[in-house]
This record gives sequence, C-alpha cells and structure tokens, in this order.
Amino acid sequence: MDHPVKRRALGRGIGALIPGAFESQDGPTQATPAPLVHVSIQRVRPNPFQPRQHFPEEELEELAQSIRQQGLLQPVLLRPVDGGYELVAGERRFRAAQRAGLSEIPAVVREVDDRTALELALIENLQRTDLDPIEEARAYERLSRQFGLTQEEIAARVGKHRSTIANTMRLLRLPEEIQREIAAGRLTAGHARALLAVASPEEQRRLAREFLQQGVSVRDAERRSQPKGRRTLDPDWQAVEDRLRQLLDTKVRLLPRRNGSGKLEIEYYSIQQLNQLLARLGLSVD
Repeated sequence: MDHPVKRRALGRGIGALIPGAFESQDGPTQATPAPLVHVSIQRVRPNPFQPRQHFPEEELEELAQSIRQQGLLQPVLLRPVDGGYELVAGERRFRAAQRAGLSEIPAVVREVDDRTALELALIENLQRTDLDPIEEARAYERLSRQFGLTQEEIAARVGKHRSTIANTMRLLRLPEEIQREIAAGRLTAGHARALLAVASPEEQRRLAREFLQQGVSVRDAERRSQPKGRRTLDPDWQAVEDRLRQLLDTKVRLLPRRNGSGKLEIEYYSIQQLNQLLARLGLSVD
C-alpha cells in the first residue's frame, strides 16, 4: 500500500514546471505541496522519454551502496499509468534503488503529459550535467519534432540561450560515427562545431580521424576546418559580421571582394528558424 511519508526537496527546475511538486527547504511556497508516498518498486516502469541512455556501472553501484546505508533521501517523480506508475524524473536513483534491493521508494505522483515528462527528465539531467552533447541534442530535437516547440520555447524551458539550443541541435547533422565519438567524450562539442564548418561528410570523417589520432586542440581543429584560401577579414568588416551575427542570432559569413561586391551568407538550421530570420528582416512567406 502507498502511504504518506515526510517530504524532502529535489530541485527548483522541476518545481518551475510543476509548482508544488516538491517542498522547498527554503520555506513554503504559494503552491500546494504534492503529497509524498512510498510506492512499490515493482509498480514503477522506466521513463520512455528519458534522454539519458548511458548509466555507468560504477556510478550506479556507488549510489546503490549509499542507499543501502542511508536509504533513498530524495524522492522520484512519477505519473500514474495503467494501474501503475511511470518515472518522470529520478531514473538514476530508481535504478540504484533496484540494485540496492529496496522494495519501496519515496515518490511524488503527479499527472503530467508526454511533453512535460520529456521536459522534466531533460531538465533534471541538465541540472546534474549528466547528458552527453548528443543525448542533449536528441532531446531538444524530440521536443521540436514531436511536440512542436520552437527553439525559443525550448530555451525558455531549460534556461539556456536559443543560440545554444540551435548549436547543440546542429550536432545531429554530423555523420553517425562522429556523433558516437562525441557521445563517448573522445571528441568535444568544440571539435564538433569545427567539423560543422566543413561541407563534405567525407571530409568531416577524415578530419575527425585526424583530430582523434593527433589529439588536436579545439583551436587547431577550427583552423584546420576553415575553407582553404579564405582571407582574414579586415577589422571593420569583422565588426560588421559580428553585428549581423548578434542581430540575427545565427552564424553569418561576410565575404567582401576587392571590387566592392561580395557575398553575405546566413545559416539556418530548421524551417522554423528560417521563418524567424525572414520575420526579423521584415519578410514573410505565405
């Protein structure tokens, strides 16, 4: 039987999306605190929207050992489904509790939809910095594709700049084998951004192998990834390019020629972002 127990705080990021989900240790809030219950661990199933795919064995065993000695001090967040429960946040604690042999776990139970379940799992992992860059990018992409959120809306929910969301999602444009190296931590997000400046997937793969074999720094990776023969911008032109980048909030290349002509390249990473850029330029497409 599920029965009430004393509450403890988990985090403000989740509380911002579900007011009152957890009681704050800083004092009472206006929202009504959600009741905390003990739930049979057999009635709980994993979160299908969990963005984190890798749970290191050593990390889980350390947490399981702590749970064996001290118990599970922070509750998990659940939602009711099909006569049981589904995890919304706290999967690492849930897995460690299983390993520790607990029969019950403390939990807050709330009704949330699929989108909120994904948002909460994402926020929890971001606050703990548990996600690798590719897991993070896939979670953002799922919020955009499956639930129709714009990059601005995603940024507002996870507390990041829109440009950060856009740059992270761009990692999914890289070849799968390079994404695996990023997920494993052998290539950094900085190396990945350098590779994104290269148009050819084959050249991206070649450079990635070179970076891995030679232990190339991010700065050196950026230098090697630049298009051959590109001139260094005059400081005045560089200031114009920087200003355009700030105004449009995306990658901009200004390529002036000596005869006074030139090219202006503005990158976009989705149809939504293209429409937003057009709106900023006073244009619209019906």
